[in-house]
Amino acid sequence: MLVRSVKSLLVAVFSLSIVIAPLLVKAEDGGGAKEEKLDPAKLIIEHVSDGHEFHFVTIGNHPVSLSLPVILYSPEKGLSAFMSSEFHHGAEAHDGYVWITEEYLKEHKEIEEQKDEQGKPLFKNDNIYALDAEGKPSLTATVYDFSLTRNVTQMLISVILLILLMNSIAKKYKKGIGQTSAPKGFQNAIEPIITFVRDDVAKANLGHSYEKYTPFLLTVFFFILINNLIGLIPGSANVTGNIGFTAMLGIVAFVVIMFSTNKHYWAHIFNPPVPGGVKPILIPVEILGIFTKPFALIIRLFANMISGHVIILAFICLIFIFGAMNTALGWGTSPFFILLAVFIYVIEILVAFLQAYIFANLAAVFIGQAFEGGHDHEDVPGHADPVVI
Repeated sequence: MLVRSVKSLLVAVFSLSIVIAPLLVKAEDGGGAKEEKLDPAKLIIEHVSDGHEFHFVTIGNHPVSLSLPVILYSPEKGLSAFMSSEFHHGAEAHDGYVWITEEYLKEHKEIEEQKDEQGKPLFKNDNIYALDAEGKPSLTATVYDFSLTRNVTQMLISVILLILLMNSIAKKYKKGIGQTSAPKGFQNAIEPIITFVRDDVAKANLGHSYEKYTPFLLTVFFFILINNLIGLIPGSANVTGNIGFTAMLGIVAFVVIMFSTNKHYWAHIFNPPVPGGVKPILIPVEILGIFTKPFALIIRLFANMISGHVIILAFICLIFIFGAMNTALGWGTSPFFILLAVFIYVIEILVAFLQAYIFANLAAVFIGQAFEGGHDHEDVPGHADPVVI
């Protein structure tokens, strides 16, 4: 098994080398008299942030991308809907709107130079603005953006995949497959995961109340897992590395936790079993703890999923940084950095499963703590002596 794993890793490194080699050649010859200096921070932010298109590769000066629908509403213009390709990657305006991109700023230096008192650009990159009567972007015009961006589109794809996969498995169980006979096909791979979440996450933390929360925990687990795995595909969006996405998951978990509380939970918050002199100090801490629990879920998932992508991109950028210093140095270090990038990529596959499990498990722990001390207290393993995570 170890030999096969090493061979697979070497094949992956060789494949990436073939992909990176033409880019290194392009970096060497410069493609012309002027070559822009590589900005690693800017490049990494562009790859992990949201956008109006799926960008795959740039051949010469022609980006290969998949355009997404742009849906805008302005009180002055009304509703507008068109594809992001109409902007020509920001080089042109369309229907009274302009998409501020690097291409647009190259042609309109005066827009890029407009800054506020703190020195920050007035016009944010990758945002859409309405044009004024002079054909310039306006800061005063109100524009509501309901566009299907990369993150939104990929999230919808994940929802569709989740529904299709789970429905196909549920239909097999209805037919008796997996009950009167052994599971078949994809059902055979998913059943151990469902059993694991039910037994080691729901039952372990919620006791006899596990059946009530198992559907929620399974949905959260598989939804995060699918988004994590799709985010590892080159050219896709890193949805779980977006703070807005993880914030909504945290809010949903917070709502479930609050609806699971009882009088014993709130009595412990506002009247903790400690000496009277300590209560004024402990009560604010307990109240703060109500909100730090979902906050921990939000930040943990966001930080872990974005960090892996940033590290991989940083290793790739190092190849070009060393190549700009010395051609031989760039070629000499490229196999090492590619090997590191592939290693982190393999680790990210493990992290994709691990973070889905951690989110579901912590959500179950917090829900179990919400009805701790009530009539289900003796049914919840570990709640006599709760574990602080």
